[in-house]
Amino acid sequence: MPYCDSHCHLTAPQFDADREEVIARAQGAGVACLVSCGSDLASSAAEADLTAQHEGLYAAVGIHGHQASSALRPDGTLDERAFRRLADLARRPGVVAIGEIGLDYHYDFSPRDAQRAVLARQLALAADLGLPVILHNRESDEDLVRVLEAGPAGIRGVLHCFLADRPLADWAVARGLYIGVAGPITFRNARTLPDVIRSVPPERLLIETDSPYLSPHPLRGRRNEPAHVVHVARRLAEVLGQPPERIAEQTA
Repeated sequence: MPYCDSHCHLTAPQFDADREEVIARAQGAGVACLVSCGSDLASSAAEADLTAQHEGLYAAVGIHGHQASSALRPDGTLDERAFRRLADLARRPGVVAIGEIGLDYHYDFSPRDAQRAVLARQLALAADLGLPVILHNRESDEDLVRVLEAGPAGIRGVLHCFLADRPLADWAVARGLYIGVAGPITFRNARTLPDVIRSVPPERLLIETDSPYLSPHPLRGRRNEPAHVVHVARRLAEVLGQPPERIAEQTA
């Protein structure tokens, strides 16, 4: 029963000591497909390099909202050199998406206007390259919708690690986007999330770990890794009233 971890970060420093063992454990657990995501130019290059070394491992390259300031010139305008470099990375074999990109208004590590501008530029890049996007959203629902509505038509992709309310899920599905289900679906305090996920057509769901972050129950407090996506799949199966085999098939 093969699984796909649609979102992880294998070049994160938390994996430096045992990265190859982590990948082997995932494969041993039946995870046949992994999409490992960058968050800036350096990590995106590392993800593309790692992808070239492993069958079943794919990369996404992008500049996260946290890192948006790194794609600006000193005068605050977009630095097109960063996006040319990103485009070069996106053309490498094994790169399947632009991501992780999006908005994060919880920490505000980069100014919000910079986050929106960098997201919009990467949406245009994804459209030019014909690639889907992997979207981060934290406390930024309205602005995320505005940027996407103003962007290129027909953008494909996923709202990863979905934690928002049903209106955003409904909007995303209507737009043709996927919804990423991660460790929080397993948390005991996840009261509303199961109902939101049940409202999404099953064929629009993907499973992910977001590892090394967000370990699922019963592994909370430990480093997360792609092998743990099976816990997400099992809980999603319970939420939807379907066998785990069906979840694996639908989200592969």
